[in-house]
Amino acid sequence: MLDATLLAALGEIVLPSALLTAPEDTRPYECDGLTIFREQALAVLLPDNEAQVVAILKLCNTARVPVVARGAGTGLSGGATPHKAGVVLSLAKFSRILKIDPLSRTAVVQPGVRNLAVSEAAALHGLYYAPDPSSQIACTIGGNVAENSGGVHCLKYGLTVHNVRRVRAVLISGDIVEFGSEALDSPGYDLLALIHGSEGLLAVITEVTVRLTPKPQAARCILAAFDDLEKAAAAVAAIIGAGIIPAGLEMMDKLTIGAVEPFVKAGYPLDAEAILLCESDGAPEEVAEEIDAVSGLLERCGATLIEVSQSETQRLKFWSGRKAAFPAAGRISPDYYCIDGTIPRRSLAPTLKRIGELSKEFGLPCMNVFHAGDGNLHPLILYDANRPGDRDKTTAFGARILELCIAAGGTITGEHGVGVEKIDEMCVQFAPLELERFHAVKHAFDPDALLNPGKAVPTLHRCAEMGRMHVHRGQLPHPELPRF
Repeated sequence: MLDATLLAALGEIVLPSALLTAPEDTRPYECDGLTIFREQALAVLLPDNEAQVVAILKLCNTARVPVVARGAGTGLSGGATPHKAGVVLSLAKFSRILKIDPLSRTAVVQPGVRNLAVSEAAALHGLYYAPDPSSQIACTIGGNVAENSGGVHCLKYGLTVHNVRRVRAVLISGDIVEFGSEALDSPGYDLLALIHGSEGLLAVITEVTVRLTPKPQAARCILAAFDDLEKAAAAVAAIIGAGIIPAGLEMMDKLTIGAVEPFVKAGYPLDAEAILLCESDGAPEEVAEEIDAVSGLLERCGATLIEVSQSETQRLKFWSGRKAAFPAAGRISPDYYCIDGTIPRRSLAPTLKRIGELSKEFGLPCMNVFHAGDGNLHPLILYDANRPGDRDKTTAFGARILELCIAAGGTITGEHGVGVEKIDEMCVQFAPLELERFHAVKHAFDPDALLNPGKAVPTLHRCAEMGRMHVHRGQLPHPELPRF
């Protein structure tokens, strides 16, 4: 329970309706999209403006109370899981688009603005916001910055960090800071890149200036089916190897296709072992040339079906299936656990094969859907939280997949972040000296480790306690992991 004096002081900053302390009121904030991890905060605060955020952080800093900033709660790594001895600071009310400047092609938005809402507002000017996570209808810009989110079109247009000019934020001390600028560059260290993917450990974001992109004149999507996963993986390598950078290049396996197609009726062939979605956008002539080149490559790689969208409706239909993969998983399984790891493209086929073997070993189905173009995997492990042993098997299965990614020369996350989900795998990914440097950066912004403590970067004591050992990329933490 919060100290009565602190609680009274917080009550003077926000309205009574914006200070939640009853268990039934704080329970909706007990987890983010990763429901395996749950915790109830001592209080949830919903400030209206930056001045209130400043005042709240100053009070909590003085009282040494942990603070977990929260956006829409769509994160998938437990980054917004509350601290049991702290408060949740929700930025849900920061939902205004402050300015759209079509000349500079920028938009100034509050952190609670939904990702898709930016593109909807910018459409009047022939512009849009390029990063498009599958959760874009609900996820917020502040959370996108905190996790450095991507999306199906990040291969060509980049992650959040490549589409943000400036971030305004508040330190735990209550000081307001700005990273980046309205200009294309700013002097000094690139702290704008540092705040991206910082998972709420360094500052609380209150305003973001994003870069807007002109809507392409034309866009067409190829749906290609394969009777073998290795052929589909080879096609990905062939496309990139030919010097073609599609707007999007996604892959789904048979289990995913079977879950998605009855859900959205996107036109996916149910007999395929894998499908690729490859999109080209730009000037009509450029798109036509690229579509022809990619179609030829897909045919030579053994595609059993090649279908090119003939209308904007059909193009969106093709993508609707990919974006509905997560909710589709919820239709065929009581629970699912989404893994997020990244591997070199050359390792796609052997890694998918090994994931299939692990699926049989653990007795849990696994849907594979991922950003094939940049090697960002999103295996969805299907389980039942009410079945004894399933939860433990699921987390163990997920850890093995992440170790596969490290062994292949990849990393434990592509866009979902570390949070609490992958904190132990950080001990495998990074050497002790590297982890010490991460903590030094954290200390520079948050000396008492009050912002989102216990997330993203493990202590060396935790690594030793968990028995996790760092391995260099390409080395094997377990003998059964394949060398690529």
